Amino acid sequence: MIIKKSPREIEAMAKAGELSAKALRIAGAAVAPGVSTLELDRIAEEVIRQGGGIPAFKGYGGFPGSICASVNEQIVHGIPAEGVILQEGDIISIDTGATVGGWVGDNAWTFAVGKISPKKQRLLKVTEECMWAGIDAARPGNHLGDIGHAIQQIAEANGYGVVREYVGHGIGRVMHEEPNVPNYGRKHSGVPLEVGMVLAIEPMINMGTYKTKQMPDGWLVCTRDGKPSAHFEKTVAITEDGPLVLTVEPDHRRPID
Repeated sequence: MIIKKSPREIEAMAKAGELSAKALRIAGAAVAPGVSTLELDRIAEEVIRQGGGIPAFKGYGGFPGSICASVNEQIVHGIPAEGVILQEGDIISIDTGATVGGWVGDNAWTFAVGKISPKKQRLLKVTEECMWAGIDAARPGNHLGDIGHAIQQIAEANGYGVVREYVGHGIGRVMHEEPNVPNYGRKHSGVPLEVGMVLAIEPMINMGTYKTKQMPDGWLVCTRDGKPSAHFEKTVAITEDGPLVLTVEPDHRRPID
């Protein structure tokens, strides 16, 4: 069942979104060669707890971290570890979730570690473009397929693979609600988008094949061909005025034109 939110509930969700965005920004600012992914995890958790929130990922389904930290060919769900040290030229996807007042904010960004190759820089640029195109399609009267189509069209036009097995999702008082939000699809297909729906829109785009492999820890997912992957995500409310990004800090929250 899709649970639509009232304007007051969307405002409450924005508090969680703001804190999650702050944690992501501060953890991202600490990305540098020589830094461990566990240190990034500690930074994000401290920001969330000092802001009056609870790390939404920690303990979720048994996940041990406060962030997901996925490096290079790792797509999603990387467990932060002291032994994973960032190297010059890496890229790292950091996914943060914060629960505030019973509501969840979820977002992700892929950061460059020092100077990265032009190919990796292009992957990050295109994947971010995919995210914004998907967000722009999250309007009343459109369908879920319009979001996926907007993302898929840009990714595949650039020769990239769109991950199939892992998708965006509804979000609210729990992290994963209905509906699933694929990053591929046909225009005007799928569930109609209505005012009050809140979605986590999160393209996961691979430099090579879209195919994935699950790693032995049961969490980490990597590209099948070992090529890099990028991941960008925002929590977005569908309003009468269009998509409203909730996982931003207060000075930046506004509807998408």
